[in-house]
Amino acid sequence: MSEQARDLREKVRAGYAAAALQVAEGGTACCGPGVTEVDSSFGAELYETVDRDSLPVEVVAASLGCGNPLAVAELREGERVLDLGSGGGIDVLLSARRVGPTGKAYGVDMTEEMLALALANAKKAGAANVEFLKGTIESVPLPAGTIDVVISNCVINLSVDKPAVFAEMFRVLVPGGRIGVSDVVAEDRLTPEQRAERGDYVGCIAGALSMGEYRRGLEDAGFTGVEITPTHQVADGMHSAIVRAVKPVTAAAPLPVVEEAPACGTSCCG
Repeated sequence: MSEQARDLREKVRAGYAAAALQVAEGGTACCGPGVTEVDSSFGAELYETVDRDSLPVEVVAASLGCGNPLAVAELREGERVLDLGSGGGIDVLLSARRVGPTGKAYGVDMTEEMLALALANAKKAGAANVEFLKGTIESVPLPAGTIDVVISNCVINLSVDKPAVFAEMFRVLVPGGRIGVSDVVAEDRLTPEQRAERGDYVGCIAGALSMGEYRRGLEDAGFTGVEITPTHQVADGMHSAIVRAVKPVTAAAPLPVVEEAPACGTSCCG
């Protein structure tokens, strides 16, 4: 990873750490640092009232997304769901309810402050079938072929290596698994420079792919049935969108990884 990419990732991490601390102190998070006004393009207002009202207030206050991926994920009883960039945990907790006690909802986030907030929110909500993991969405800390559905809410646009994210989604899904992602996408007419003019990278705008780039990225990773459906405009030429795709049933199973025993003689996790 280049120094510029590392700096950008750290900027994202610091911004969302600050948002988590703001919620923990009784405030409301917003999409990225320095944003003083939150409109209906982002946040908890994009969820059904019945869902918002069923969760602890801290969960709703920490909502930073640009859509509602659960509206199209069509979660079923017993499924295993992974939320990339799970933040304060709103999509993980709502997913856990939909998959029921025989299913499980995982959340991955690189920000310790967000993970702490999510764990506290899960405890307040009494959710038993959830697990939050520290990691990046470019290197998900889960085995291959273990997830039925991958969701994400306005996070992939923040990644400094989007092809790696698409590859990881494909890797962790079972054959026939699917994605239901909310993300910010740009109209194909906009150059990267024009996207950057419309908003800060951490503020969920400048890092967005065009619709064509998003489609090609998913297809290059192996996904089929890619659908990108804009839902509402968040800036000139920039839209929140629902992204759907499927891992083919015929996708080859990953080869087993043979690991040597750790030098300490136990299953250490250093």
